[in-house]
Amino acid sequence: MNASWSMIVKNLRRKKPLDMALFLLVCLASVLTIGFMLFIIGYIVVKGAPYLTPSLFALKYTSENVSLFPPLVNTVTMTLLSLLIAVPFGIFTAVYLVEYAKRDNKIVGVIRITTETLAGIPSIIYGLFGFLFFVGYLKWGYSLLAGSFTLAIMILPLVMRTSEEALKSVPDAFREGSFGLGAGRLRTLSKILLPYAMPGILAGVILSIGRIVGETAALIFTAGTLARVPTGLALNKEQFFLFQSTRTLSVHMYALSSEGFHINEAYATALVLLLLVVGINALSFFIAKKFARG
Repeated sequence: MNASWSMIVKNLRRKKPLDMALFLLVCLASVLTIGFMLFIIGYIVVKGAPYLTPSLFALKYTSENVSLFPPLVNTVTMTLLSLLIAVPFGIFTAVYLVEYAKRDNKIVGVIRITTETLAGIPSIIYGLFGFLFFVGYLKWGYSLLAGSFTLAIMILPLVMRTSEEALKSVPDAFREGSFGLGAGRLRTLSKILLPYAMPGILAGVILSIGRIVGETAALIFTAGTLARVPTGLALNKEQFFLFQSTRTLSVHMYALSSEGFHINEAYATALVLLLLVVGINALSFFIAKKFARG
């Protein structure tokens, strides 16, 4: 330990004043970032953990127990639906842009500029679009389906860009070697390129999940705020679960905090939301690691 510390001190003495200043600024920024993150997590744990009572996980929401179980189920369901819609389109579009489209194609440039523009649009704008198109024009009403499609449009640029960069990171030698052995473009894509790029693609999916789980404004305009688990498989639209209003954990937390009567339960909901995001990220990281080893 002393030897390693003395080595660090010697390296610092050899640095120029400007290098030393930049090194200290980087260290300070790292410490502040980690410190703020730990402070936020610790604050949420301290404020929310004492109020994680059994009544908070009741199967049915009432104004007395303000159960977060229905919003928790709705959050997982909406996340899966949004990913099911957005991820295939994002990956297939990235595959076309990288592997099939010509390098100097003007349409490709327009698509990339449009994607970057859509990625910077505030979520409230997506919510207004979803309200006008899915809720109003298509007459889906405030529903799980309207919220899922709105979120899918929101995360589509992120999935496209990360998938595109992941495919670009695959060395050209892999493609040339596969073609040289007689494999076609589709086989090369499915057996060589996508498995190699999968960790980068999953990184984009992880970021997308974080945006879905934490979204509030867009869902208030599209999915509504009804705290129940949508049920029903009837053929008519009114009784089919996809066309019923719902509430996610983030909307649930916003509703509790805005009402002002259940602030402690809002902190408990924030803690559950934090644990959900950490769990999903850990699972995605484990899957990405598996792909990287494979």
